[in-house]
Amino acid sequence: MVVADVMTKNPLFVHPDLSVHEARALIKREKFGRLPVLDKDNKLVGIVTERDLINASPSVASTLDMYEMSYLLSKLKVEKVMQRKVITVTEDVVVEEAARIMVDNEISALPVMRSDVLVGIVSDGDLFRLFINLFGARKEGVRITLLVPDKRGELKCISEVIASHGGDVQALLISDGRDLTNKTCLLKVGNMTKEELVDSVREYSLEILDVR
Repeated sequence: MVVADVMTKNPLFVHPDLSVHEARALIKREKFGRLPVLDKDNKLVGIVTERDLINASPSVASTLDMYEMSYLLSKLKVEKVMQRKVITVTEDVVVEEAARIMVDNEISALPVMRSDVLVGIVSDGDLFRLFINLFGARKEGVRITLLVPDKRGELKCISEVIASHGGDVQALLISDGRDLTNKTCLLKVGNMTKEELVDSVREYSLEILDVR
């Protein structure tokens, strides 16, 4: 799965000469955490986050009255508070690489570029939604985690025995086990009771780690 599959397409953006006050109102209204900043030629020149805009606003402890603060905010432009060094990705980057980039750089979103054109933005929220889908979190079923031998054909056997009992595998994820001889296998299975599922896969697992 690549970024193009999960990104928000044609995202909202702002121009550098937009006031901080207007940018804050836009972010609040649309419930976004950040906005790409494009110049008059629609080239990406920065990104501005809600935190950037809040930090640019006068403190509540300021001696300025509301009219003075409103005046200052109307004069302060996005270009003065935006982040100019923007990390981007292309549409064909795999989602796990996009997630790694965000974690390693402690950022919550990546503008998605096609050449020099902004075509989307992928955020931690997009990845959370993908995470929910991968784990079948919105589907009814039994979630079981097994420690299985790391050998060819093991997953095939588990899938076949579940199918033979009328089960429907809704999610299947593999991760590292306790050592190089085994793997952790997580399954979400529908149309089977907890007891039926445990009994059907027991002989193929080294240990049943969790079932719920």
